Amino acid sequence: MDLTEYPTARPGPAPDTEEAFAQVMADVTGQENVSVDSNFFADLGANSLVLAQFCARVRKRADLPAVSIKDIYRNPTIASLVSALSETEEVPAEAPAPAPAAPPKRASGLEYFGCGILQLAVFLAYSWLVAQVLGAGADWIVAGTGLLDEYLRAVGFGAMVLAVLCTLPIALKWILVGRWKPSEIRVWTLGYVRFWVVKTLVQRNPLVPLFVGSPLYSLYLRALGAKIGKGVTIFSRFVPVCTDLLTVGEGAVVCKDTYFTTYRAQNGLIRTGPVAIGAHAYVGEMAVLDIETRIGDNAQLGHASSLHAGQAVPEGQSWHGVPAVPADVVYRRVEPRACGSVRRAFFAVRQTLTAVLLLAPLVLGLLSFLVSTLPNLSPAMGLGSAVMDFTSPKFYWKALVVSFILYFGLRLTGFLIVTLVPRLLNLALKPGEVYRLYTFRYTAHRAIRVLTNLRFFKTLLGDSSAIVHFLRALGCQVSKKEQTGSNFGLEEKFENPYLFEAGAGTMVADGLSVVNAEYTSTSFRLSRVRVGARNFLGNHVVYPAGARTGDNCLLATKVLVPLDGPVREGVGLLGSPSFEIPRSVERDSQFDHPKTPEEFRRRLAAKNRHNAGGMLLYALSHWLFFYGLLLMTWATDVYYDRIGAPLFALDTLAILVYGTVFFVALERITVLIRPLRPLSCSIYDRRFWRQERFWKAAATNAHLRVLDGTPFKGVLWRLLGIKVGKRLFDDGAGIIEKTLVRLGDDVTLNVGSVVQCHSQEDGGFKMDRISIGSGCTVGVGALVHYGVTMGDGSTLAPDSFLMKGTEVPDRAHWGGNPAHEIRADRRQPAARS
Repeated sequence: MDLTEYPTARPGPAPDTEEAFAQVMADVTGQENVSVDSNFFADLGANSLVLAQFCARVRKRADLPAVSIKDIYRNPTIASLVSALSETEEVPAEAPAPAPAAPPKRASGLEYFGCGILQLAVFLAYSWLVAQVLGAGADWIVAGTGLLDEYLRAVGFGAMVLAVLCTLPIALKWILVGRWKPSEIRVWTLGYVRFWVVKTLVQRNPLVPLFVGSPLYSLYLRALGAKIGKGVTIFSRFVPVCTDLLTVGEGAVVCKDTYFTTYRAQNGLIRTGPVAIGAHAYVGEMAVLDIETRIGDNAQLGHASSLHAGQAVPEGQSWHGVPAVPADVVYRRVEPRACGSVRRAFFAVRQTLTAVLLLAPLVLGLLSFLVSTLPNLSPAMGLGSAVMDFTSPKFYWKALVVSFILYFGLRLTGFLIVTLVPRLLNLALKPGEVYRLYTFRYTAHRAIRVLTNLRFFKTLLGDSSAIVHFLRALGCQVSKKEQTGSNFGLEEKFENPYLFEAGAGTMVADGLSVVNAEYTSTSFRLSRVRVGARNFLGNHVVYPAGARTGDNCLLATKVLVPLDGPVREGVGLLGSPSFEIPRSVERDSQFDHPKTPEEFRRRLAAKNRHNAGGMLLYALSHWLFFYGLLLMTWATDVYYDRIGAPLFALDTLAILVYGTVFFVALERITVLIRPLRPLSCSIYDRRFWRQERFWKAAATNAHLRVLDGTPFKGVLWRLLGIKVGKRLFDDGAGIIEKTLVRLGDDVTLNVGSVVQCHSQEDGGFKMDRISIGSGCTVGVGALVHYGVTMGDGSTLAPDSFLMKGTEVPDRAHWGGNPAHEIRADRRQPAARS
């Protein structure tokens, strides 16, 4: 039984319901008459956007029972739909109750602006403290006599910095908060400032990438107050904040990109609550665990799944979906291997020594090269004196030439490293073999994963024909037979690219995560993963080893790719848990696609030329940004003797402001030249090519992440073109087409949420506006698609997918994938096979 279906209480259909449904369907499809036996897809040519409009119109009529997208796909005629709606029975509610009707007291203007001032003061104080440490360390290292002495001093200073980075967040957490308890914190208050300081230090620790997949992660969380059992392995880079409320049992595994933050933001409040993961439990990739959730011992939660508040997976059971439901699927598919405490301890010590003896001196050496050695290369390159005279125009010309050579030289070196070094390391690994964690092979696997998932080249070459050749250089077996010019987007991740294959004609949108490494708490196994020919994969798809999909499939955005049942071919899959939908409909094939092979080759060549221009602009813009950073670095060297260590603090603030201004200006100029408007066209239309160029200009988001959870984030969104109301709370949302989005007053956007105004399906592209009303909340990891309107005070539950064209009523609580209304007094259908 699918507990995510039919979330609302509804009366049985009236006798004239079929006639009323037929009239509404005729209105949205433009038909004169609609038979109750007409298939929505084959006969009427309806697509998901049309069906969303149908659901919205039905929902506005009090005399008709509400219907969901899943209802329609499973019952694609009016007669079968009305029949299915009559088969309801009472069942207990499984979802959380809606948000409280009475909103909390809103922050005053004084609290809002005062919070921003305090956060800025904390940032400046922290920057000053770091500057003092760096200044003292730099002076001490430079005072060394000889190369060996300087190296040893760099090692000692690096060890001290490593210790501070580990202990400072821990110490401040205990000083400012003590032990976290389930509570509510009103945003923009003094209590929230304390929460934000601890969250920022704990999650933005530069050592977190070192901790991921390491025993050091467990030590870090234990020191922060979490109850972590023996032999726990965590691969997610999203560090929990309220660690005293986290319990992870012995031998549990948490896969990458999983949110288990132990808090959520809703309706102007931060709510903290417990998250419990039992002994030897398994949490799949890109999962979301809301507060007040529990996974029992030896239980499993599948990939692309979530537990909503109050849900619990019983001991030994396997659940999946959004929200999760019982499933007969095994997600923990690897045998454990012996891996004792000594091996774990040795791995942790080796990581620490590597950071101290190698990484710290290397970073300090590179800084020394940039500041001291690089200017001295000017005479060797025929550029005249090495003197850094900031008053001379010739100096800036020399610096431009030096930065060009250095930047593109480093990029070329990086390309050689990511294409050659992982290939050599991969010789030590074989697919199908079960290896112990924390061995040389595990280290090689980690290095391959890190090096082959660096973003620059994928962003540079994505959404173009060039990405296929780059992925082949990385080791992917990607077919070149059917080049579309948009085979892969800007973001795709692999555990091991050498074991990934994509068939001819397959197209993949942004956010693909290929799970070709499977883990227990003691072992891992690499497996081959093949995406069939002529597939289309939407945004944020987790594609696991053993996926039961073949050729000619459409995998919708955030779909749960099945690991059970027959191999699906010639169909579409939507939702989590997934269900079948038509592979394509006639309405979506009416774009101006090339009609002959000659026309296709001509338009593909034109697209390639346009994409080449976009790649060139992307590379040049990042070079110019690097040029500015280089000038600031040299200025630090020139004026350090006059100002001293505080100059490092000024540098930190200057770099933040410079990066923000640069990339905001870059994106705004791109939009100013070609404003974004609602659009429906072929991917071989010049308007779509311009959109691809915009995506590259908007791809850099480090300046956005720095401002998460502060009033300054709303200011930045306004600068980028979003119509933002008062007191926006944005904890880390992604918004792509900013000028097409409207946010009302007191909107809450949780970490990992996405507001996406576009969708690509095969060779078609659509884009439309999104409106999120006042007092709305978008949950952790949730995605709002194009053409959506969220009414005032409405809530979207964590990890939900609000499909294109959906209209959410005022003060409604929606959730699921695809999202639908959730009520405490909901009714469910009788169990059906």
